[in-house]
Amino acid sequence: MRYEPGARPAHGLLTPVDREAPERVRRLRALGLGAGPDLVFDAFADRLVEVTGSPYGIVNFVGERRQFFAGLRTPRGRSGVPLGAVPAVDGGPERCLARDRGYCPHVVVRRKALVLEDVRDYPRFAGNPLVDETGVRSYLGAPLIDRTGIALGTVCVLDTEPRPWGRPGLETIKTMAAELVEEIHRREDGLL
Repeated sequence: MRYEPGARPAHGLLTPVDREAPERVRRLRALGLGAGPDLVFDAFADRLVEVTGSPYGIVNFVGERRQFFAGLRTPRGRSGVPLGAVPAVDGGPERCLARDRGYCPHVVVRRKALVLEDVRDYPRFAGNPLVDETGVRSYLGAPLIDRTGIALGTVCVLDTEPRPWGRPGLETIKTMAAELVEEIHRREDGLL
């Protein structure tokens, strides 16, 4: 069953309960992550776009009420994100998104990569406001699980067209997430 824009999914869209959020927020603060844009993460978002051929690449840290795009690449660059009517919270619309929007909170709670070749094919995800309000049709994301076992956020790519990510896409996003976690560890260890 394919979701049609404007229709409500049969089970309703629920953002997953995130019991790890308070601990994640403490860890992000300790690492100095998620408070502002970061050139290293912006460069990593550029790589995500280059490697996958997607128009959007994001390094996303997920808090209790919001998501923060510490690394961002869009067709319009780093600001003026064409994510349409998606309201932001606690920051500028270019870098923040409410926690109940998008797919990254699901990835963080599940602690597993998520491949949505066409979000309209998945009733659980098709009703997300990003589908109607921004035209997102495809998502590929993996969690950033650090050495303490906390899922800090995600790396992800989005497209406004369905994308046949398949197994190669899944392996690519997981590999890139692992690379970024190593970068975070090097930063924490003072090696950068």
